[in-house]
Amino acid sequence: MRSFWLWLLFIGIAWFLAVRQQQSISSLSMTWSLLSSACFFALYFLFPLLRKNKRLLTLVQGGTACVAIGVFWPVSNGEMNLYVLLLIAILAGHAYYLLSFLQASIVGGILFIGLVTPIMLGISGFPLLFIFFYFLLLTVSLVTFKNMHMAEMDQDARYDALLSEYRKLKRRVATDESRAREEERVEVGREIHDSVGHKLTALVMQLEVERMASDHVREGRIAKLKTLAKESLEETRRAVKAMKNKEVGGVSAIMRLIRQMEAENYLRIHFSVKHGAFTAPLTNNQTIAVYRAVQEALTNVMRHSHIREAKILFDVPGGRVFRFEVSNPASSIQPWHEGFGITSMKERMKEVGGECHITHSDNRFIVKGTLPLKKEESV
Repeated sequence: MRSFWLWLLFIGIAWFLAVRQQQSISSLSMTWSLLSSACFFALYFLFPLLRKNKRLLTLVQGGTACVAIGVFWPVSNGEMNLYVLLLIAILAGHAYYLLSFLQASIVGGILFIGLVTPIMLGISGFPLLFIFFYFLLLTVSLVTFKNMHMAEMDQDARYDALLSEYRKLKRRVATDESRAREEERVEVGREIHDSVGHKLTALVMQLEVERMASDHVREGRIAKLKTLAKESLEETRRAVKAMKNKEVGGVSAIMRLIRQMEAENYLRIHFSVKHGAFTAPLTNNQTIAVYRAVQEALTNVMRHSHIREAKILFDVPGGRVFRFEVSNPASSIQPWHEGFGITSMKERMKEVGGECHITHSDNRFIVKGTLPLKKEESV
């Protein structure tokens, strides 16, 4: 639509100057000027309505060319009106921009005949050789433009196809990676259950048999060993159960989320890590809370921001607090309301002992969160 108004501006200026020059040398009445101008621009405003119907558009553009030729037919004194050549160049360029080569050539032929016919009748101030060179240069220029335009459109189409294929491959890689991790967890859990679990169960049974056959002094020691073996068996079962749990969490899950967002939504994410945040001793519930907070923040970026760009920062200042920050540029500072997603984010962070704050200033929307880190106890 923008190109239509640009063409209209050029044609309007050229038409006004050509009519003004024509009036000064041929004494055309104002009524004829207004009538011809109304007819010309009425036909021009049909162009965008007929873009899909090329045959009808060719007919309308041919009629527009006939109106222009009829209005600016050279007068008897034979003086040249150079603005007519400018107007013809714009009309020919418009035809080559909207129509195929053959259809545009029909419109160009009408314009060429309209200029050559007065010369043949001996009433034009334009030399015939000049007209031939003018149309030759105009044709070469428009054909070159048409070829470059078609090549650019073909290149854009190939780029879009490659980009679509690239996004499909990234989604496939992310899905395959997630499936491979899931299969690996299931396999490792099965191995632990079949080997370590069974051996611990056999050890508990053997200790029970040994306790029953032992004297009173050794019975207490064997009972303690049996309790320790049972606790090891329970911890092994909990570990296997945790490996089968599909709840995502941790920095690695956040990285997969970032890759998925970038692949599917054209979201540019700048991710940075400071002070060993990758190795921060977060609990499983804490990592899940951080994951959900980052997910909600990026979802809000895609939903509400016109600028598909965000920055994510993970930091462990002093080694005692894990801090994360998700920020994105905002087009303007407007009042915002806390929805269900942000409320759930704050509640989840509070449940794991952390805090979450949302600020909107300096044309940026920022989500900040902090979590306390527990020091690992020495064994």
